[in-house]
Amino acid sequence: MLFGKSLGYYVILIVKIFLNTKIEIKGKNNIPNEKYFVASAHQSMFETFALQAVLDYPVFILKKELLKIPLFGLYLKKIKSIEIVRDTTTKDNLNFFNKVANIIKNEKRPLLIFPQGTRVKVDDRVPFKKGVGRIYEALNISCVPVALNSGKVWPKHGIIKHPGKITVSFLKPIEPGLNRDNFIKNLETKIYNEIENIS
Repeated sequence: MLFGKSLGYYVILIVKIFLNTKIEIKGKNNIPNEKYFVASAHQSMFETFALQAVLDYPVFILKKELLKIPLFGLYLKKIKSIEIVRDTTTKDNLNFFNKVANIIKNEKRPLLIFPQGTRVKVDDRVPFKKGVGRIYEALNISCVPVALNSGKVWPKHGIIKHPGKITVSFLKPIEPGLNRDNFIKNLETKIYNEIENIS
């Protein structure tokens, strides 16, 4: 976990130095002191690393294929990442939400999820996966939305990066108690509206 946090600071540093890019992290005061989970926009590999520098050793939900990457997959297992097989029904997936709830209940670490399901372009407005609503209901804790524009500097495809400014914005938490559909709609609106403001 310490390696992950160090890696987050390292990625922020090299993006600043080698890409001549300013990094702005807004709204850290919106992170609660009690249990919470984070739902972040996902445009780049940048936030996969950089959010670990801000959050207290987050627990990741990730596609199972990532655990097969040599060394990196071992690291993901060691930090108790939660794997899911996407777009299929398996015995493990049927118990997935109970598994998430049990792990977060016994951890002092926040859950970090990317409700778009995969990296998207800055201007894409894809609907959020319905699973984020089920996680919200299962955990019954507040959700901190995160908006960002990292795809302008570090896009999803290609190896070319572009100098500029990356803004990561932590928004006011969505409290527990909404129904699943209202929560997803609220989360989408908050994140996409903020992306419009910072892009």
